[in-house]
Amino acid sequence: MYRSLLDYLKPPPVPVEMRFNINDAAAPESFARSFYSLLNSLRTYPAQPVVIMCIGTDRSTGDALGPLIGTRLKELGFTRASVYGTLDEPVHAANLTTFSELILSTHPHALIVAVDACLGRLDSVGHVLLERGPIKPGAGVNKTLPAVGDIAVTGIVNVGGFMEHFVLQNTRLSLVKNMAYMIAAGFARGFSLSD
Repeated sequence: MYRSLLDYLKPPPVPVEMRFNINDAAAPESFARSFYSLLNSLRTYPAQPVVIMCIGTDRSTGDALGPLIGTRLKELGFTRASVYGTLDEPVHAANLTTFSELILSTHPHALIVAVDACLGRLDSVGHVLLERGPIKPGAGVNKTLPAVGDIAVTGIVNVGGFMEHFVLQNTRLSLVKNMAYMIAAGFARGFSLSD
């Protein structure tokens, strides 16, 4: 099969899904580098603006991952992307459509990174998934909400399969906080790799 010179100059394809265990000391740097690679593989032009949409609510410990990330990014003085969803102003099921419309009108050409918590298998708790494509918020608790984002970052905060609302409300805050800080630091470091 014939390949042009341009085919050899393209960066290698980024895997569809990458997984990081927050207990692994190398996870923050691996996440940052993988995020940077995925972000740049999807940008249609180098200066394309980026929006980080942190989905969740502070009314449930397990579902507070998104707002904790948004709040942490604001605390770090992060300005490389627009951030929506904090503890003070969360993006959740009741206002997701409103925020989605606001983001599309305010940042019409932006690449959207959507972040949310989810439930999974016992051996996956404490893992962060980084994927191409939209996130489907509320799927773990049987809510039908619109899919959002070009990149999905999902933190597996507890075990799913039974009484999901109860499980989310009884998730350890320590795990969610550590995961949120790792992801926020990964975003900040990922953007700094282009400097």
